[in-house]
Amino acid sequence: MSANNAYEVRIKRLPGSDNLPLPERMSAAAAGFDLHAANTEPVVLAPGERALVPTGFALAMPVELEAQIRPRSGLAYKHGITTLNSPGTIDADYRGEVKVLLINHGQEAFTVLRGERIAQMVFQLVPSVRLAEVDELDDTSRGSGGFGHTGLAASGQSQ
Repeated sequence: MSANNAYEVRIKRLPGSDNLPLPERMSAAAAGFDLHAANTEPVVLAPGERALVPTGFALAMPVELEAQIRPRSGLAYKHGITTLNSPGTIDADYRGEVKVLLINHGQEAFTVLRGERIAQMVFQLVPSVRLAEVDELDDTSRGSGGFGHTGLAASGQSQ
């Protein structure tokens, strides 16, 4: 970390994206950096279709970080446009172009135009983890209860 307690993430603008904004926070307290589409032609997403949209940049970040690609709430609410594999993870050792996997869950076609804000990128710390193989695991009150095990009702009854 630098003196101001911020991690330094290096960003490289890729050829052909000179006229696009780099990722930016849209307010001082925003958690995410908005990402802009770097497609050269409009991308039309029919309902149910998905597309990988370029952003025009690549990153180099410390190994303690990952970048998560998340939907923009306005696009999701107004048009049904969201990201698949959400949040998508950009690993610290990836040096290729950051791309956004969009899907149209809406009922009308949606056109992604060059320069449009299409997603947001949030940086998260990645803890150092060591897996240890064991013969037995300690017991918990939940045990091996899986999907839906805790139910939906406030009283704890399964539904």
